[in-house]
Amino acid sequence: MVALSSIILAALPIALAVSSSAPDLMGREANAAQTESHWANHAAAQGRHFCYVRPDADGGDDAPAIMDALNNKCNSRSLVIFPGPVYNIQTNMTTLNLEDVVIYQFGRMLWSTDIDYWLSVSMPVGFQNQSTVWYFGGNNVIWDGWGVGTLDGNGQVWYDWARSQGNLPHRPMNINLRTLTNSVIRRMRFVQSQMWTMAITYSQHVELDDIYVNSTSTSQWSTLNTDGCDTIFSDSITFRRWTVSNGDDAIALKMNSSNIAVYDSYFENGQGIAIGSMGQYNGRYEYLENFYAKNITLKNTAHVSYLKTWAGISRGYPPNGGGGGYGVARNITIEDVKLIGGRQQPFFAWQCENYSGYAGQDCDSSLFKMEDVAWRRVSGTVQSGVTEAAYFQCSAAAGGCDDFEVTGFDVTKEGTDELLAIWDCFNVNNPVGFTCTESQAQKMSSDVTGGHGSNNK
Repeated sequence: MVALSSIILAALPIALAVSSSAPDLMGREANAAQTESHWANHAAAQGRHFCYVRPDADGGDDAPAIMDALNNKCNSRSLVIFPGPVYNIQTNMTTLNLEDVVIYQFGRMLWSTDIDYWLSVSMPVGFQNQSTVWYFGGNNVIWDGWGVGTLDGNGQVWYDWARSQGNLPHRPMNINLRTLTNSVIRRMRFVQSQMWTMAITYSQHVELDDIYVNSTSTSQWSTLNTDGCDTIFSDSITFRRWTVSNGDDAIALKMNSSNIAVYDSYFENGQGIAIGSMGQYNGRYEYLENFYAKNITLKNTAHVSYLKTWAGISRGYPPNGGGGGYGVARNITIEDVKLIGGRQQPFFAWQCENYSGYAGQDCDSSLFKMEDVAWRRVSGTVQSGVTEAAYFQCSAAAGGCDDFEVTGFDVTKEGTDELLAIWDCFNVNNPVGFTCTESQAQKMSSDVTGGHGSNNK
């Protein structure tokens, strides 16, 4: 297996150069109490344009003023201050092509609850039918929330509207970080997202540090589809010190994501870290390469992480159908993990995804290859009903999964010293650190097919 940590560490000087060279006008002393003249003087000292964007005095729509600042007055070599307290967002926004812009946000951007309007204006992300109400992008951008700057999607109205149904068309994510390069987003809060909190698309060399995400329903309806962040067509994206409490993936890698890293983060109540889903577009090649996560704590999540591809037979069309794509997911390493009350198997891989009533079928048909995946030093507990350490359902058509490693594993059932010892595998080649266990389901399958999964051992 390639030492993925060395790949990521080799890339760190680039990321650190982005962070250290980006202009931080005030060091660590900024706060909302500073006056407009204070910020204007500092912008002038740096030779920057200056925008101080106050909320509309009558509580009207603040989106036009935000776009005017970021698209016109302060689109390049600028300092932009959002002093708050509340910005009412009532129309969709596009703010792209920023160049060398510092944004300090001290207020809350609060989206309106006009579901019909947002469904009518949501903008395509360019993957599945995902959409957004804010395109944001540029080069050499710092967006700093100083621990208080907030994007609030007013999500409860969306959770009640969706009634726990997934992937409803035109239900928008809060923001799409799009063609964002050599930039840093830090100390921001993202709460009650309408759908996904954010997607990062067509972006490179972006750091997101000290980010808080919370999407929690107060009604009977779930927060399905409230992913913390999904990466798509992006490279060299680093997440540091994230806190995510939601009802779906904390961080998810999707089509053509590479050199993604997650450090020192806490994930609660959702699905865990998602690699995929993959292979959803019939006949289309995609890759997910070089993912590294270290020092991760997960509480009440479905898994530590899971890998998921669609079956090799296409039915329907994304997002609620598909399959038949091919490609590779490789060089994936997750280490130094603390698991608290996990709800299902800590480790999960599945190549049977298909909606339209066919989920769990055609499991050996996917041509998507998964290889060089390692989980190291994982400890903690799962809930009492969990019996398996892992469920690895790998596709025979892809030649199975190669070089899966689990070492330093110490996960027990809550309230016991009983180490999880069932490793349920189909078509796993050369397992490292664990021995596949022939489950009753495998025995039945072997009796029927004459040896399905026989290369697991």
